[in-house]
Amino acid sequence: MLSPSGSLRVAATGPAAPDEVWDRYTHPARWSSWAPHLREVDHPGDVVAPGSRGRVTGFGGLVAVFHVDAVDEAARTWAWSVRTGPLRLRFDHDVRPAAGGSTASMTAHGPWPVLLAYAPVARWALGRLVS
Repeated sequence: MLSPSGSLRVAATGPAAPDEVWDRYTHPARWSSWAPHLREVDHPGDVVAPGSRGRVTGFGGLVAVFHVDAVDEAARTWAWSVRTGPLRLRFDHDVRPAAGGSTASMTAHGPWPVLLAYAPVARWALGRLVS
């Protein structure tokens, strides 16, 4: 039986170098270039930083506010919490070297129906991120 909340990990491996993937992942101005479901990103800084806040607008004008919870440059990991209306999600991200490129992953935490619906979009976006 599925619990009402859980976590789901999605990953993609591609030819982009880990440093380039990390740069794409941590610069909000670059998010829509690899995650086209994000139509607009409003973030006060050039890079994500612990405690920073912002807003993303997705397909259909869906707006979500976010808070960056943690960033570890050396480990190439970062996490954020996202809220739209009563829905709250947390995303943990990382970038790892892989043969011929890198692997980027995302672990999403939240209600199972939302996670399962978002998984194909996340796979698509991560594939673009590492290509």
